[in-house]
Amino acid sequence: MVRLPLTAAQVEAGRRLGARLRAARADRDPARIAQVAGISPETLRKIETGRLPTPAFGTIVSLAAALEIPLQELADTWRSAGLAESA
Repeated sequence: MVRLPLTAAQVEAGRRLGARLRAARADRDPARIAQVAGISPETLRKIETGRLPTPAFGTIVSLAAALEIPLQELADTWRSAGLAESA
């Protein structure tokens, strides 16, 4: 299966999501948060910097739990008016 390239809106949504996760992590150790979420520290870095703009749903669920933030908050951060039509 060939994956279609991400749209500009999806890339921007990934950047917003990464920034929100980075802000929620604040000064907590990224390696510890990654461990609690069951992902590698490198994956967390990629998400936070927007280099992985569409992480798996399970990854986001795990990060929301590890950071103790509502999953809906992350969904709202990722979503925008134009993105809903292109996703």
